[in-house]
Amino acid sequence: MTALEPLLLDGVVPYPEEFAVRYRSEGHWTDQTLAEMLFEVVERVPDKTAIIADEVRITYGDLGERVLRFAAGFTDLGINRGDRVVLHLPNVSDYVPILFALFEIGAVPVLALAALRRHEIEYFVEFTEARAYVTIETHAGNDFAALARELEESSPNLEHTVVLATDGTSADVEQLLSHGALGHARRSLPSDVAFLQLSGGTTGQPKVIPHTHEDYLASVRASVKIGAITGDTVQLVVLPLCHSFAMRSPGFLGVLSQGGTIVPTLNGSPDVAFPLIAQHGVTDVSVVPPLALVWLNSSLKERYDLTSLQVLRVGGAKFSAQAAGRVRAELGATVQQSFGMAEGLTTFTGLDEDDDTITSRQGRPTLSADEVVVVDDEGTVVPTGTAGHLWTRGPSTIRGYYRAPEHNAQNFTADGFYKTGDIVLEDERGYLTVVGRSKDQINRGGEKIAPEEVENLLLAFDAVHDVSVVGVPDEMLGERTKAFVVPRAGGDTSLLTLGTIRKFLRDKGLAAYKLPDVVELVDEFERTAVGKVSKLNQRAK
Repeated sequence: MTALEPLLLDGVVPYPEEFAVRYRSEGHWTDQTLAEMLFEVVERVPDKTAIIADEVRITYGDLGERVLRFAAGFTDLGINRGDRVVLHLPNVSDYVPILFALFEIGAVPVLALAALRRHEIEYFVEFTEARAYVTIETHAGNDFAALARELEESSPNLEHTVVLATDGTSADVEQLLSHGALGHARRSLPSDVAFLQLSGGTTGQPKVIPHTHEDYLASVRASVKIGAITGDTVQLVVLPLCHSFAMRSPGFLGVLSQGGTIVPTLNGSPDVAFPLIAQHGVTDVSVVPPLALVWLNSSLKERYDLTSLQVLRVGGAKFSAQAAGRVRAELGATVQQSFGMAEGLTTFTGLDEDDDTITSRQGRPTLSADEVVVVDDEGTVVPTGTAGHLWTRGPSTIRGYYRAPEHNAQNFTADGFYKTGDIVLEDERGYLTVVGRSKDQINRGGEKIAPEEVENLLLAFDAVHDVSVVGVPDEMLGERTKAFVVPRAGGDTSLLTLGTIRKFLRDKGLAAYKLPDVVELVDEFERTAVGKVSKLNQRAK
């Protein structure tokens, strides 16, 4: 067989050769693709359960066979190495085999959240020049089968659509699976772009992030160690499978790499998640802070046996110390805070750290080669313990967005550091505490306010379920502070007045200029397409 040449995609910023050589020599990057990672486990433990979905148990042997049958089907469609395929699916059972089938043939999945709609999907199809689009008939009341038909008609580059039935099968799937199975073989290189992921930006169309097999697996392997993932791990996957936190922190990729079991679900609400934890002996789950709060505040936690749960990993946004401190007592699990970004860097708190570290820090870098600097507005490194802008580069952090030279000029330094947009404190041990986002910072009459500081204090108020603090325009001050508050279910909303909230914060010792000027009670927060609180829309109110 002819040796493979490196896959070069137009618009991908490569790692400088000196860094690539170093990352390989230090063992961060290894000679393995994501497909090879899976098939190593398939060969080792074929009879172990890999996936539990809707009461169906899929062994590693069955998973490997389905991956290779899907791979044969995509090959018959003419999908080849380097071709982009938009994968627009919720957490259905065939998500994982379809994803790995594309890895197997060297195609490049474009991972799109199921929450996205035509405006975003049409953009990704055109922007990435995708040749195929994979989706489901309907989801959350949305007709994606109709969207697939519309895209086929409107897109000049889209040649194929594959639509899964809501019950997991369809004529399209049967057609793909009708071509037998490919033999597993190396059809891509570890240095190839493995997939394209979407950034979590709050404005405009999300930027597109290219990850290689070797850079992503570096993060997966390191996260597996820090997260104590083993072959005995049973991980409930409540976040979208295409989300970076759900994929590699340690994520389902980390669990599958060790021969563990994943239990994907479409819904993370307590009435769905708690029975699954009890039924399947779930040991590990990753959630975002709003869902963690829902679990903590749910009366259902007393009705189900959650004693198997060992680790509740919380990330995607700042988790308050007050809420983190409740996890062990109320859910019986160790909380592991995580922080990071789809662009690369991830951090974790150690599972054996002291309570103060676990509840008040967001972790330290996963890889020993991760470089972190905290700088002021001029780019000068600040003293340890001083808040500043977080910049980072390392073996799992990209060197540029896909086909986005203008964004790259703004978001990356000349020597390759990614400007994350986060404001953090770094302690002497390298642990980070997230203070806020530079673009979210409130300037109230010249006084700077980090919204997270106010939010974290308000989350300790018994009547508050969740809170989001933003700066809104003010003729005199430039900006004033507004708190959007979601009351706790069954709580006394009469306590949530501007006066009582300001008194509560004053009693907590918060400086007067940081007190909210306006409070608005809401049932829920508006969110962006990637599930983050839309502070942009809140500021406009």
